[in-house]
Formats: sequence, C-alpha cells, structure tokens
Amino acid sequence: MLKKLGRRVSRVASRLIDQTIKRRKTKKQQQQHPPPPPTGASSPSPSLSPSALQPADMASYHNHSKATPFVFPRSESTVLPDPSAFFAPHLLSFPLPTNSFFQNFVLKNGDQPEYVHPYLVRSSGSSLTLCHPSRFATPAFLYQTFAEDLTISAGGPAGSSPRHLVSAFDDLSVTLDLPPALRFFLVRGSPFLTCATTPAHLPVSVSISTVHAILSVASNPTNTKHAIHLNSGQTFLCYASSPLGLAQRSLTLLRTSEDFAGVLRFAYLPDPSYEPVLDRFSSCYPVSGAATFAGPFRVEYRWEKKGWGDLLLLAHPLHLRLLSRDDGGVSAVLDDFKYNSIDGELIGVVGDSWLLKADPIPVTWHSIGGLSEESYPEVAAALCKDVDQLSSKPITTTSSYFYGKAVARAARLALIAEEVCLPEVIPAVRSFLKAAITPWLDGSFSGNGFLYDPRWGGMLTKQGLVDSGADFGFGVYNDHHYHLGYFLYAIAVLSKLDPAWGRKYMSQAYSMVGDFMTLSQKPRAADYTRLRCFDLWSLHSWAGGLTEFADGRNQESTSEAVNAYYSAALLGLSYGDTQLAAVGSTLAALEVQSAVTWWHVREGEGMYEEDFSRENRVVGVLWANKRDSGLWFAPAEWKECRLGIQVLPLLPITEVLFKDVGFVRELVKWASPALAREGVGEGWKGFVYAMEGVYDRETALERTRMLSGFDDGNSLSNMLWWLYSRGGGGNGEGAGLGFGGGCWFSRYYH
Repeated sequence: MLKKLGRRVSRVASRLIDQTIKRRKTKKQQQQHPPPPPTGASSPSPSLSPSALQPADMASYHNHSKATPFVFPRSESTVLPDPSAFFAPHLLSFPLPTNSFFQNFVLKNGDQPEYVHPYLVRSSGSSLTLCHPSRFATPAFLYQTFAEDLTISAGGPAGSSPRHLVSAFDDLSVTLDLPPALRFFLVRGSPFLTCATTPAHLPVSVSISTVHAILSVASNPTNTKHAIHLNSGQTFLCYASSPLGLAQRSLTLLRTSEDFAGVLRFAYLPDPSYEPVLDRFSSCYPVSGAATFAGPFRVEYRWEKKGWGDLLLLAHPLHLRLLSRDDGGVSAVLDDFKYNSIDGELIGVVGDSWLLKADPIPVTWHSIGGLSEESYPEVAAALCKDVDQLSSKPITTTSSYFYGKAVARAARLALIAEEVCLPEVIPAVRSFLKAAITPWLDGSFSGNGFLYDPRWGGMLTKQGLVDSGADFGFGVYNDHHYHLGYFLYAIAVLSKLDPAWGRKYMSQAYSMVGDFMTLSQKPRAADYTRLRCFDLWSLHSWAGGLTEFADGRNQESTSEAVNAYYSAALLGLSYGDTQLAAVGSTLAALEVQSAVTWWHVREGEGMYEEDFSRENRVVGVLWANKRDSGLWFAPAEWKECRLGIQVLPLLPITEVLFKDVGFVRELVKWASPALAREGVGEGWKGFVYAMEGVYDRETALERTRMLSGFDDGNSLSNMLWWLYSRGGGGNGEGAGLGFGGGCWFSRYYH
C-alpha cells in the first residue's frame, strides 16, 4: 500500500496545496475557526504559548488526577551502592538523589572533592578540606586544581574517626555531619564555608591545617576574627561567633588554645578591598535553601538563615542574566565583589530570596515557522519511503537508548505527515508505535524492560540490574533523561494520534516522567527522587549517575536534555495537563539558556580562556570542575560528532536552541573541515548540513540529497522537514524565525 502511496505523492500533494489555497480565500469570519483536519489525520493539539501557562501549583502534575499511581516491578540491583553508608538513617526511607552536586560525598569512600561554588570541598574521615581552586587551561581542556588550602577538624587528629554523614540536603545546600562534633552547612554560592559545633553547647578542640606554610595569623582584639596568611599568597578569614583562641602548633597547623563552642565561618579573600564586605556579612549565615517554581518560566530561591544582618551569596553569569532585581528579596547586587569560577565570574548578591525569570520558549508539535507548500512533494516522497521501511526494517536492538531513539524517529514521521498534509501514512506510523512501545510499558518486551529500584528510588532496566555498563549506565542512573526523553516523545505523539491508547497507558507514562521530573519536596517512599537530573542552581542537567568522578558530575549532550523536558511538555499537551506542560517548558527553557551560556563557545566572549575559545565552538563534555573538548565516544578532532551530539534529535525545539544565526555560521565553519576525514559517518554529516541550512538552505538541501544514510534517530524526511522550515535561505538572517505557510494548523496553532 505504501509503495502505491509513493507513486501518488505528487498528485496528492498538488491536490492538498490547491485545497489550502482555496481555504485562504474563505471569508474572514470563517477563518476565525479552524476547519476540520484532513480525513484520516489526527486532530492536532494546540501548541503551548507562554501566555497559556497558568501559575498553578506546578509541583502537582505528578499527582495528576487522571493517572493512577504506577510503579514498575520492584527489583534488587546487584550493582548499585548501598546508600546507608553516608546518609543519616532518617533519610533512608525516602528516594535519594542520584545526580546531585554532592554525589561524590556518598559514593565509594566519599572522599572525592565536589565543587560547591566558589570552593572545592573534600571530606575525608573526620576532617573537611576547603580549596579556592586555581585554573589550568589548554586549547583542549580546562579544569580547576584542588589543593588542601584549609582543613578543619575537631576532637582529635584528622582521619581518626568514622566518615561523615549527610544529615540534610536540598536544591541549594547539603549538610555534612563530621564526627565527633562538627556540622558543615555547604550552601552553594556562599563566599563563606560555615560550620557549627554539635551539640552546640559542648566545647571541642578545633584544628586548622594547610598544605601551605602559615606565614602569620592576625586576630582582632576579641578573637572573633582571624586573618590567616599563607605562603601561597592566599589569605583566608576565619570568623567566630564567640572568642576563638588560635595557637600555631607547627608551620602548617593551628589549634584552639581553649575548647570552642559555636559557629565558625571561613572565607577566601580574593582582594584586600573585599575584607570590609566580608566583615559586614559575616554574621548572617544560610543553613539550607529551597528552589521552587514560582510560575511558568520562573524559579525562586529562598534560603533559611541564622544570625543577624543581611545574607550575601554569589550568582553565576546565568543567574545574573535571569535575576529579577525588582522582585523577590534582592536588596543589592555588588558588581565589584567577584570570585572566579569555571562557570564565569561569580558576583555578590544581597538578599534572602531571588527570583529568576527565564526567556519563554514556544513548545510546538510542528515547525515554528511552517513549511513552504512547494516543498510538500519532496517531503511527502521521502515520508512514504521512510514509513514503508517501518515494516520492512523493524527495531532489533534491546538497548533502552537506541530503542527510544528508534520510536522517537518513527513518531517524527507522523508529525511531519500532518505538517505536509499527507494523512494517508499516519495509520501505519500509529500501528508501528503501538506495537513497539506497548511491550516496554506492560512488561512483555523480550530481552529488556523497566523496573523500579526502592533503595535509591528510580527506574532501572533489566539489563542494567546486573551490569553497570549496560544501557549506557542506565542501571546506575546515568543518562535517565536522555533515554526516557525519547520514549516520552514517542508516547506523547502516539497519545495524540490514539487518545484511547494514551489513556490506557497514562499511569506508566507519568511514572516515566516522575523518574526524572518529580518536583515534590517530600516524596513518599514509593515515589521518585526530586528532579533526578536537573540542577536548579546550575540551571541545567547532569548525567553522571551513581559513578564517582574526580571532576564531579558531567553532561555531554545538551540537546538530548532539552528533548527530555520538551517531550514531557508535549505529553502534557497530549493529556491536557497544563502543569506538566508548564514544568517541562520551563526546564527546557533553562536547559536551552544553559547550553547557550556554557556549551556554546564564542571567541572573545570571555567565558573561557582565549586558547580554549579559539579552538572550540562547543564543549564536548562539561563537568562540574572541568571543560573537555573530547567526547565519551570520540576524540576532540571529530568535530562533526561534537556538533552533532549538541544538535540531535532534530526537532522544532532545535530552532530555539540554535536561534543565534551568527553563532551557527561559526559552528559550521569550525566543524566542516572534519567532514573530509576518512570514515566520517553519514549521520554526523547530516547534523552539520542541518545547521548549515539555518543560513543557507539550498546548499544544505543539495548536500542532504547526496547522503546515503542518517543517524538512527533521524531520517531523510526529518532532514527535509527541517531544511524546508528554515525559511527562504539566502543570507539566513532571521531564517526560520517567521511564520510561514503550510497546513491549517500552522496558521491557527503556532
């Protein structure tokens, strides 16, 4: 049947173009209401505009009244670590974080550093080490180096007592209890590291040591402030809530002359002129912080503080760009108070709460600008071939990642068919998706499937249950948003095409969303951990899972992260769930803006060192404490792969991610020479051509027509759809940014 359809493509497309032109001639009052969709096509849902999002309880979507709570079959993993080693007992009955900024503190020996801006922090035994890192840069990578600048311990020699416990955590902080008597409040962005003796009334001996030589210690008359000068050229300030007598016991060791009870705060002094600022804010300290969704495209930070006076914290560059200075609790931004960081300069902000306003983005099923009607015949011809191959080339992989890509690729075909008015192929796509996705949801898929891990609170795969390397580490919580994002895209499209199927498997779909997008601050034991991958302080996702890395968490593909939240928003559209659509859209918007800020490298911008910025246009793998030009699967010189992994999958949201046409030109210019290398994959070439099409559609079309293959999540239909939706080509200024022609839904629903 599909082969016959292929022979009728030109005639069908011409007929539908004529019908579209005739519809344009109808009276104005008739145009105020959309006509019914073409026979056989599903009724497309409206796209989500920012004004359509209501500031409802955005945390409530995972308890959607239409979805019965669902948990995949429980299982016991043989490869996951035991969380009880580092978490306090009262936390073990709740789902635990598996991609958090403090993950190294709870893996293996718990003694690898983590970057708690602006400090690298390492906990080992009964001591905690504070480091204000220096930076090492080459054209291939840059990272921050760890040194034992100050090590704080109490009640005996370092390392003689059991290891630390996490006694509390939230989006903006983690609390570490170090035996026998210190509690550290590690609050992200604090220029101070704060600790308190426990119990508060019980005095203890405190030791402060360093890998450097201590040149001098200058104390104020009340012994509540000490300036520690090191031979490294560094000065650290120590503030005490009550008199603290410090005696130098050796070249590298200070110890209290009398036992101490109270609060200690340590701060690196980058510039002598900062000392009055640190003095002023030394008496108010945060102990925890919450990040909440204050409405669509809005995130609010609010800290619990103790002491007296105003609260001083540091904001990274994206914070500053999104920070609303007229709303929330911000009283001042100290533009001249700066700390260096791998994420750019950190600037002082005074206030108990911040309100961040992200740039709204459109979440649409179809291209934002629409396709020109002249493109319909070529796109339709490719569609017929691609849909025909769904039955002749079934999915054979059992990998959750590659399987997800395959079903998402097929789902794209149905939406492209809607856009070029070729409804005849949609039933075949719908049947394929039902047959391919359902076994993963009802547990009948042979060779793999989804399970539930009660120890950490999350989904695993059968293969990942016994093999930490299977499914790219899905069984140790690596890349969850990537894998599940592809599945959710396909489920969202199928639910749109077949609402009855969507209702039947709604609870499974919401469970998959919940695995990486639960917002609840206090989840039940059977729920999933809060925002498994997305970091509400960094404003982007991490993908590393329960694996210890010296440089902390990491993420490679920002575009796949964007796809995860975009797909969740589409699922919200399918189910009429405005909260889910709002949350997904907000997270997608933040992920886009983080990618543009830190993964997209612009020469002369100043974010990274000159040598690194000159040689790179995209970061390969971004770590909490490192920027790497290499990829997990390819060396740095394979620039087409670096470009491609930050582009795939090719979707309507891709236009938002790469709306800077000038940057896209530079990106393609940078990557194109790599295409001459022997053995370059056709799929990777396709993504370079897709970016070229942003500013030169005709050349990109010519190159695309010559390709002999495509990425396993891409297709000729999708490439042609993308290129023909880029506008008229030419100089490309504003290409794809307007609203073009197309079927009726392009005019009414975008």
